[in-house]
Amino acid sequence: MKQKEILLNTLPKLNGNGNGHCHANGHHHEEMGDAHLSTSANTPLREDAFLLDDDLKIELIEKHFREIMHILGLDLADDSLQGTPRRVAKMFVKEIFSGLDPKNKPSITLFDNHYQYQQMLIEKNITFHSNCEHHFVPIFGKAHVAYISSGKVIGLSKINRLVQYYAKRPQVQERLTNQIGQGLMEALQTQDVAVWMEAKHMCVCMRGVEDVNSSTITSFYGGRFEEEKLRAEFLQAIAMVSA
Repeated sequence: MKQKEILLNTLPKLNGNGNGHCHANGHHHEEMGDAHLSTSANTPLREDAFLLDDDLKIELIEKHFREIMHILGLDLADDSLQGTPRRVAKMFVKEIFSGLDPKNKPSITLFDNHYQYQQMLIEKNITFHSNCEHHFVPIFGKAHVAYISSGKVIGLSKINRLVQYYAKRPQVQERLTNQIGQGLMEALQTQDVAVWMEAKHMCVCMRGVEDVNSSTITSFYGGRFEEEKLRAEFLQAIAMVSA
């Protein structure tokens, strides 16, 4: 299938009312978004999501974002605004949503655990930036990750890169936390993984309830971290880190 032909499949499908606003269990999609709905453990993607190359995606997003700015009444002839559609398109594809494309997943090389270190290893205060999939505004915060070696280790920076990879998608925090946990299990070849995340959501701070003080905490525990004693040790360590 040619790239231009794929565009025919990218148009939103209309519901029986002909307005494109689907309903589930009697709820409008906008209401469901405010309810922090997550429909899938995996990021919802079409089967043809990666058939368009990055250059064409940028071209199309630039065109449509220019139209959004025009509808908002902005003067695109202004020197400050002329390049905005292109900048936004490149940012979407190359930066803040680059984690959608599997080709951008960091390659992980495992090394033998020559030190025979058998206790938990914690990578703390990993800064991440993501975007709420309901309103496309930022989610940002910190992640603490721990694992116990099964005989293999990875470079510490790869943990950070894996967190960033999954964060660079439209997300809900619960899914992001689980994806990081499952991704680390796969990369480290161990079930003994813990993830703890705290984040601010601009969809809460900037709109709706406009609460600038609240934050959201999520966690993931696998393998031995499901045991109360080890989990408590992990939580105590990150509490000391965050104090």
